Amino acid sequence: MFSVISNRDMRTKSEKRGSSIGENFDFVAAEKQLIELLNLENLDQQVTQVPDCTRELEAAISAAIPLAYADPSESGDDAAHRFLQRVLYRINRLNLFWYDDLSHYKNERSLYLQWVRDRIESVWQAWELGQIDVKSLQQQNVAQTLRDWYEADLNPPVTENRRFLRENLDREGYRWLLAIASLDGLVEASRMSRILGGASNEVQAMLIRVLMEEYGNGRLARKHSTFFAKMMAEMNLNTKAEGYFDLAPWQLLASINHNFLLTECKRHFLRYNGGLTYFEIVGPSIYTDYLMAAQRLNLSEESSGYWELHIREDERHGLWMLQDVALPLAEQYPDNAWEILLGYAQEKYIGDRAGNAIIQCIKQATAPLPQISLA
Repeated sequence: MFSVISNRDMRTKSEKRGSSIGENFDFVAAEKQLIELLNLENLDQQVTQVPDCTRELEAAISAAIPLAYADPSESGDDAAHRFLQRVLYRINRLNLFWYDDLSHYKNERSLYLQWVRDRIESVWQAWELGQIDVKSLQQQNVAQTLRDWYEADLNPPVTENRRFLRENLDREGYRWLLAIASLDGLVEASRMSRILGGASNEVQAMLIRVLMEEYGNGRLARKHSTFFAKMMAEMNLNTKAEGYFDLAPWQLLASINHNFLLTECKRHFLRYNGGLTYFEIVGPSIYTDYLMAAQRLNLSEESSGYWELHIREDERHGLWMLQDVALPLAEQYPDNAWEILLGYAQEKYIGDRAGNAIIQCIKQATAPLPQISLA
């Protein structure tokens, strides 16, 4: 198997130089092949014995990578981005347990899936880094910059999209917002759980404290994802996890996959916590927009309770993350502390990009989502 992977790596390099497959490549068929591969018995053995079983998937990846990531200064092809991020998500989701058929996890340690993931991630992450002025971050006073960013991001300016949410989002648009956001909202903080094991110290204790509040301190009725599901049920939406996967724009999938990467690789521990610091700081302002939309629409408390809960708790979490996680980590790792700033800046950039894409999906929706009857 290792020799097969090595040969595939060599072929990938030549494909990057010579690939000229057009934008109309059938990414849907290629994704279907990935789904079939995920369900194979002994996937790695099958790939070794029948290499053609992956041909369509690999050809699609070879076509999509240059279309999406050829130039960091360009946004790239949306269809290619969407395909690549959906492939990554389908592999990354195996890091979590979904309380479904146990056979769905039979290939979770597959070397082939690891190769596919790494092949996409290596190019994608280089493209993402191209959006950030890394050299500037490396020259900053990390502690002071974090404090300055905290003050700025507590109350960010009201943008056109924020104004749209507050003043113009209608009831169906609100349903679309919940449906798209449910890909993360119904499994909230699951990826964070992947960074908590290891040596005990004050930073670890605070991270566990934040997670426990997200998880309702072990009470399902108080778990944040339970509040999200209640909002969806009140709006006659499907409350099954991943029920609206196909609505997710690639920008949202990229945000989720980026966090999968940072939480699964401990070398990115500082980056992840920088990103989490931003997420907890800015959260109340984002949720305030959603709450204002719900109140303007005269929706019930069940339809908006998640936002109120988050506003209260994330106001604490943001300060905790700054004072008890980010700053102590910067002091403990002075030579690498700039990575905390990188994680913060990337989370802001990638999160804003995802938020803008979600708004565009809502504005471009041409039909209402099906009404799901409450049981």
